[in-house]
Amino acid sequence: MAMVYMGGHASGAHYNPAITLALVMRGAAPVGDLVSYWAAQLVGGAGAAFVAQYITGKPVPIHPGAGVAIVPALLVEVLWTFALTLVVLNVATSRRTEGKGYYGLAIGFTVVSAAFAGGGISGGAFNPAVGTPLTLAGGEGFSNL
Repeated sequence: MAMVYMGGHASGAHYNPAITLALVMRGAAPVGDLVSYWAAQLVGGAGAAFVAQYITGKPVPIHPGAGVAIVPALLVEVLWTFALTLVVLNVATSRRTEGKGYYGLAIGFTVVSAAFAGGGISGGAFNPAVGTPLTLAGGEGFSNL
């Protein structure tokens, strides 16, 4: 939530490639920015993976919970990413909510509820720019990607 409020005025605060794609599809972000945003998001995710590994002294992989099959884990990721995208599109880019200041709360609470409800099932990435580097840096290769 804090990061959404912090970066909203500068970059639109779409730190997630899925959100960037949705914003481009809606026309709320220019198509020409898509690749540069995705690159920045992946570099940021890789940096976060490095910092997490440095702080903990071990890899911090994101993977499904014990005994969770890949299809349910993937479904949780897709559904919560879809929910997050809907919230962003409807609170941060809709003309009907223009000028409202609650968008950060709605987005932040969506991420928190996704982590609580789905984190133990899927690992709780809900963001390919975060999940991909953490999974690859975790030494699991592509098995949980």
